[in-house]
Amino acid sequence: MSKKIAIIGGGNLGTAIAEGLINSGFSLPADISITKRNIKTLAHLQLKGVQVSDNNEQAVSQAGLVILAVKPYQVEDVLGKLKEALDPASHVLVSVVTGITITQMQQVVGKKMAVIRAMPNTAIAIQQSMTCLASSGDASKEQMTFIEEVFNQLGRAVWIDEKLMDAATVLGACGTAYAMRYIRANIQGGIEIGFDAATATLIAAQTVLGAAELLLKKGSHPEQEIDKVTTPRGCTIAGLNEMEHQGFSSSLIKGIVASYDRIAKD
Repeated sequence: MSKKIAIIGGGNLGTAIAEGLINSGFSLPADISITKRNIKTLAHLQLKGVQVSDNNEQAVSQAGLVILAVKPYQVEDVLGKLKEALDPASHVLVSVVTGITITQMQQVVGKKMAVIRAMPNTAIAIQQSMTCLASSGDASKEQMTFIEEVFNQLGRAVWIDEKLMDAATVLGACGTAYAMRYIRANIQGGIEIGFDAATATLIAAQTVLGAAELLLKKGSHPEQEIDKVTTPRGCTIAGLNEMEHQGFSSSLIKGIVASYDRIAKD
C-alpha cells in the first residue's frame, strides 16, 4: 500500500495527527493531504508543505491510508461521496470518529475493504495519546503494522476487540479528565499546605508524569511502586489510608463504571 496519507477533516484532531506525524519525522509533509471546507485555517500546515485541499476525492486518490476525522453526523455524507474514490485494493480506511462502528462504515461504503477504528485522546496534540485500535478483519498484517506505526508516532497504540471501544473511550479518553481532576485536587492540597499555585502545579503534574513513566518503562505493578514509598508509621501510608477511608479507589471505579453505563445507554 502507498504510505501517503489523506486526512479527511482538518479540525483539531485531524490537524493534531498531521502535525504529530510531521514533528516525529514519520511522514514528509508532501506525503500528507488534509481537507477542510475552509482551508484558510490550515495555512500553517500548507506552509510546512502539506497538501491542503477542500476536495476529499482528490486527496483520497493520492493516498493509501485514509484517516476519517469528521463529526459523527458527517460520516454518512462524507463516506457516501467517497464511495467511488475508495479502492479496497489500495486503500485502508481509518476512522477516529467516536461512536461509528466498522459495520456502519462498510455499509455506507458499500464494498468490502480494510476498515480500522482508532480511539485516541486529547494528548495526541503533544504526541502522547493512548490510542486503541480495532480492525474489521479485512486488513492485512502489513496494513495493520503500518497503522500501528502511525499511531505510535502520536503516543502509544494497542489493538483491542471492537466491542471494547466504548470501554476504551471511558478508560483512555474520559480518563484524561479523571487524571486532570486528581492533579487539580493535588494542587489544591499543595496550596493548603503552603505552596503557591504555580509551584504546586509543577510538583503535582511532574509527579504524576513520573509515576506513569515508572509503570510504562519498568512494567511494574502500581502496588510495587507504592510499597517503595510507604514506611511503617510513615506519612505516605497515613495519607493513603485516609484517602481509602474516604472512598478514594471506590469513587474512581464507580466513576468509570458510571461513564461506561452512560455510553451504553446512549
